[in-house]
Amino acid sequence: MTTVAAILKHKGYQVSTVDPTARVFEIAELLSERRIGAVLVMDTADLMLGIVSERDIVRSLAANGVRTLEMTAGQLMTRAVQVVHPDTTVAEAMRMMTAGRFRHLPVIDRGTLVGLISIGDVVKARIMEQETEVVSLTAYVAGSL
Repeated sequence: MTTVAAILKHKGYQVSTVDPTARVFEIAELLSERRIGAVLVMDTADLMLGIVSERDIVRSLAANGVRTLEMTAGQLMTRAVQVVHPDTTVAEAMRMMTAGRFRHLPVIDRGTLVGLISIGDVVKARIMEQETEVVSLTAYVAGSL
């Protein structure tokens, strides 16, 4: 079974972060520029305080209008962030994302942030797992005939 570590090995370990004082309009520019869906909010000691996603921004725009753009990451972020470890299976990460209805999971190893995976990363890994299984089963069946 594929793990989160395998996703990070393929994808890379870079994580985009902001400090809690970053304005939402700056975060939106960063998300657009880097073509990503979320940033982690970190304090000066590199402790994760929360996450700001595209969804957070859209929901706030619907509720607060243009005032959202002047809000800070600290005001807008989701504070209760679920995390995974490198040895978490892809299937478990997918279950967590589906049950929690979120699209991004920080990856923590021994208390240190080592990556961030998205639902797209998880789906891609799951599809690759299934394709490998199909090839193996096909070869097994063809060999037994």
